[in-house]
Order: sequence, then structure tokens, then C-alpha cells
Amino acid sequence: MTLLLGPVLRHVDDTTALVWVQTERAAAVSVLGCEARTFEVRGHHFALVRVTGLQPDSTTEYQVALDGEQVWPPPVHAFPPSVIRTRGPGSAHRLRAVFGSCRYPKTGDRKLDAALGLDALDCYAARMATRPVHDWPDALILLGDQVYADELTPDARRRLAGRRSAKHGSRPPDEVVSFTEYERLYRASWSDPEIRWIMSTVPTAMIFDDHDVRDDWNTSAAWRAQMTGESWWPERLRSGLASYWVYQHLGNLSPAELDADEHYREVLAETGDCWPLLVEMADLADREQSAAKGVRFSFRWDLGRSRLLMVDSRNGRMLESGQRMMVGDREFKWVSEQARDGVDGLDHLVFGSSLPWLLPYVISDVQSVNELAAEKPGWRGRLGEKIRQGADLEHWAAFRESFDRLTELLRRLAGAGPATISVLSGDVHHSYAARATLTQGDSSSATVHQLVCSPVHNEVPAFLRQVFRLGWSRRLGWLTRAWARARGSAPLAVRWRNVCGPMFGNTIATLVIDGRTAEVLFEQPTDSVTLAEAGRVSLNG
Repeated sequence: MTLLLGPVLRHVDDTTALVWVQTERAAAVSVLGCEARTFEVRGHHFALVRVTGLQPDSTTEYQVALDGEQVWPPPVHAFPPSVIRTRGPGSAHRLRAVFGSCRYPKTGDRKLDAALGLDALDCYAARMATRPVHDWPDALILLGDQVYADELTPDARRRLAGRRSAKHGSRPPDEVVSFTEYERLYRASWSDPEIRWIMSTVPTAMIFDDHDVRDDWNTSAAWRAQMTGESWWPERLRSGLASYWVYQHLGNLSPAELDADEHYREVLAETGDCWPLLVEMADLADREQSAAKGVRFSFRWDLGRSRLLMVDSRNGRMLESGQRMMVGDREFKWVSEQARDGVDGLDHLVFGSSLPWLLPYVISDVQSVNELAAEKPGWRGRLGEKIRQGADLEHWAAFRESFDRLTELLRRLAGAGPATISVLSGDVHHSYAARATLTQGDSSSATVHQLVCSPVHNEVPAFLRQVFRLGWSRRLGWLTRAWARARGSAPLAVRWRNVCGPMFGNTIATLVIDGRTAEVLFEQPTDSVTLAEAGRVSLNG
């Protein structure tokens, strides 16, 4: 019996933990005396084991067994034992969370791998393995583009070409479409030894971005209409959302949320292939109804006196209902309620969004003006839409109503008790920390920062570096702000300044919390086990 992927340690609280695995065939999966049966999706087998009876503030080594046979750790293992570290009263005031986005897999192509550089998360894991357990991070937050369904490695393209037949002639020759093709992407990315080990021992939270499904996913109503006309798109979207649900979403949920999830209950009750159930779930997740999508992928993790609120800023968009929003009314209400729940007892509030709320000044203004232009009738609107898709103008600033609503929520929360509020993001292939000014003269309000770490492992073309450097020019930003006002863009309720960056190249960031103090550390690899500090910012002002 073979353990194909995992174990991946997911949601962990004071006394329980979730361990995810993919197996070669149907099996009973055991971890620390707790067991779960696998479920099947198109011939592939998965399980989410709920480990119970753990002690608060404890560290427990664990193994994985399939039908009673130990399969993890493997007989030859170069890393320390996998452990589950629970939270509790002793760790309530401390948190070390590693985060980043845009991790392209190793390709095996010497030239391409040289261009991609060292994988920052890979190097972080290798260094972590040499350090004592008490120095390990408490959480790993992956902010999108865990797989690249539309930018395949040379080997993946060759394999895909061999699978395409005459009956599949309408499918794109260099993009995945089926669930099985997605399964191979996850295996290629998560089988990396360092990544497999760090994910086995650090609780991992995940959210998707566009490349997990397709570049520019849900950019606009026009984009959705264009893709809907492709004969292969329904299967591609179903496979992308179903694989996300299996590989990423399930482990984001707490045990209580899993018990309440009707789709998970149906999957566990199914004795055969669950694919038809996941097709129904994916169709519901994509469909707009009552200012919301049918499935909520946003989630909350309570981490002692800190809270992580992950916002789905991709699938949660409203585009076809006549009101353009990054997050629909019903889901934004949920996010607001989760943020306010007991906020006066929190030291730190952390939002996650794959897409940055605060961008380089110039790029933010361009996106807001483009949104207005793309909504105009006739050739002006068509040109605006073409520019929007071609230049990836699809961040919070390009959904101005949602940008303003998030800004107002953060302003209200800043005066409600936390010492800091941080928005963690990725996507834009450079890293930075920007400090926001939301209130005037109120020293008791939380400091608010946008923290971006991207990419973990990917190329950053030279021309993009110049674009982002120009985008952060404060003088040019003053000009574009005036230009945006003249073009009809409303005044902004927030000002921000870049306090660290832009940093280019593969980067991993760490949010370090101790009591009511917090800082962010950006590191970049210099060799396979060494990372150099690229930037550090106190988040308390």
C-alpha cells in the first residue's frame, strides 16, 4: 500500500488536528489511534483524519498507517519526525506564521530551473529541519497559485500531449482540463521532499488564486462570457473547483465546520465514486445567487489571541448580476461578522486575500480608472475591457465598491481593540510592506499594514520589475491620483506608504507576534539551506 501524497497537517486547535492524505487505493487511514476511511474521486483516493484527544500546548510525534501498515515516515527519511503541536493558554500570546504565494514546481529542465531560482519555501523547510522544534513556525499560510493549471512544466506538457486524442481535439494542448490532470499537478508540486515534510508538521492554511484554475479567472463578466463559450470550459472549471475542494479547502475547516458541511457529509456517505457529488458542488460554487456564490470558501482560524480571516477574492466575485463586487454581500457580511466577533479580546487581526488590497500607487489608480472605462458603452468599453484583461487589472482597486467597503471595515476594526491589523497577500510577483492611514490623530487605533510576499518560486521578468518600481513612485502617484479624480474616480478613504520594498526574487515572509507586538520578516534564499534577510518591519508603528 502506497501513500501517494501527505500527510498534510491542516487545521489544529487545542485538542484536535486534521491530517490529509492521498493513497494508492481505498484504505483505512490511522493517525495516533484515530481512523478515517478514504473516499474516491475518479479513481483517486483521499482521507481527512480527525485526530482527537490531544493535550493543549503539547507536541506529539505521529505516524500514518494504511490498513494497519505504517507508511509514514518512510524507512529512509532525512527529516525530523512529523509532529502535531497544539495551541493552548501557554501559546495564546505568541504566533509565528510563514506566508507566501505563487510557487511554481521544480521542472527538471536545467535552463528553466536556473531561471526560476531557488524555491524559498523549499529552502525554509531545509533550514527549519536543522532547528529545534520550539523554533518552528505555528502556521504556514499559502496565498494562492499552489498549482499552475495553465502554465505547465515541459514534462507536464509532454505528458498531456500524449493524453490528448482526436476526441479531445478541442481542448487546449498545454492546459489541464480533467480532475486526473489536476491530480498530477498536485502530486508534482507537493511530492517535493522538503515541501512534503514541512506540510506534514506545520498547520497549513490555503486559498486559491487564478492559476489554480486559469489565468485571469473571474476578471470580469466579459471574461466569464468568453470562457463559457469554450466547449472544454465546464469540465475545466468543475475539475479546478473539485480538486481545490479536495486538496485545499477541506483542511481549512474546523471539525465543527466539517460536521456542518453538507457536501462533506454526502462525500463520506458515498460508497462509490464521489465525482457526481463534486460536480454538483462545483456548479453551485460557481453560480451567482442572491448576491453570493453557492459555496463559501472564505474561512477563519483562531490562533490564540490572534485571528486569521481568509477572504476568497477569486470565486467569491459577483460579475453577472449587474453589480461588480470582489466579494458578494452575503459573504462580506460573514467576513465582517467573523472579524467583529470578540475583536476587543484580540491582540492581532490578520486578513488573508490572494490579491492585495493596497497596490503600488500608480497601479491602484490605473485599475480604478480602467474599471470605469470598461463599463462605458461602445468601443471605449471594449477597449477598456481589452486593457483590463491584457494588463491583469483585477485587484481590489479594480472593484472599487468592494475596495471602499473593505477599507471601511478595517477602519472600524482598527478602533475596536487589536494592536495591529495585517492584510496578507501575494499574486503581484514582488514583495513589500505598506502602512495604511485610516484614521487621523487616534493613537489608540491599531496600525494597519498590507503585507505582500510573492513569488515563493517563480520568474519575475525584468520589465515587470521596472513597472513595479515606477508604480511605487510617490511623485508619479500624486499625478495619477489627480488624473484618476479627473476621470471620475472617487476620493480614497485611505492613504498608504511603502515602508519596505519593493523586493524582487523568490521570497518567504514570516509574521512574528509576541504579546501585542508584531513584526514581519522577509527572507530570500542564498543557497539550499540559507536565507538572507531582505527586509524587516515593526508593525506597531
